[in-house]
Amino acid sequence: MIGNNLQKELFNQIKDSLPPHVSMVDAIGELLDISYDSVYRRIRGEKPVSLEEVKLLCDHFHLSLDQVLQLHTNKVLFTDAEADNPVTNFTQYLEGLIQLLQYFNGFSKKEMFYLSKDVPVFYFFYYPELAAFKSFFWCRSILNEPGFEEQKFSAKTFDSKKYFELGQNILKEYNQLPSVELWNHESINSTILQIEYYRDAGIFETKEDLAMVVDSCDAMLLHLQKQAEKGYKFFPGANGTGGGTPLRFYINEIILGNNNIIMDLDGKKTAFINSTVLKYISTSDKKFTEKMFNNFQTLLSRSVMISQTGERERVRFFNALRERVQACKK
Repeated sequence: MIGNNLQKELFNQIKDSLPPHVSMVDAIGELLDISYDSVYRRIRGEKPVSLEEVKLLCDHFHLSLDQVLQLHTNKVLFTDAEADNPVTNFTQYLEGLIQLLQYFNGFSKKEMFYLSKDVPVFYFFYYPELAAFKSFFWCRSILNEPGFEEQKFSAKTFDSKKYFELGQNILKEYNQLPSVELWNHESINSTILQIEYYRDAGIFETKEDLAMVVDSCDAMLLHLQKQAEKGYKFFPGANGTGGGTPLRFYINEIILGNNNIIMDLDGKKTAFINSTVLKYISTSDKKFTEKMFNNFQTLLSRSVMISQTGERERVRFFNALRERVQACKK
């Protein structure tokens, strides 16, 4: 068992980790297979929590035992969502992303802070041709899904409907999240390299397929430029009228970071660190997330905001990205 004050701290941390619509009492009762009364007695400190129960609670709610016990260590606990359930196909990955974004949107106050080494995955689903190419690339070249080894990419024949529909659901959730994004001129690099590799390796079925993907990527960047101009998110065709979820867009000319995300959910921060291409590990360790958040704010102070202001910088930035993308046709 643990001390009364530490027991209260344990339940405070569990409460902070849950969206407002999730009952902590229900979740704990189900996990420990005990009655509501027994849960409340533990929360109030009237009944000690056993070490076995502490382990169950920490494992289930992804809490650091060091932090609960208030130990002064230099260790940070990260969660790998795929440790027990590895993602083996792209459909599974997209479904998991939808669930994660829905979890974020379950909080009353939420904001995403995104340090973009690459274009955030959400944006590739604004237009079907680019969504098809990126889905094909991730299936064939990253996840090594069976049946893709000998295939060439054709925007006309590749069956990407299910990926695009899942991507639209991802965008629906993402567009509800207020966001601050920090980009660099190199953020488009990985997409350009992927297009060029497939072009040079002869994996595009035809030159028309290459052109369709390039033009679709160009349209995506143009849409992001319009969103930055308006300062909020919207789907293509909505014309950005009527307002939407806030988007603050920054560019930094000299710093190239990693694909890292900080979520502020009802005042509690969680950091997501890119580990391998599509995969992330996460932590809610207070010292780590606060340090990471402060570093992000420092980067913003040395960057140029191009949403709703900075028209010249905004146009110059997106024109430069679009010119590099269009060069892939050559």
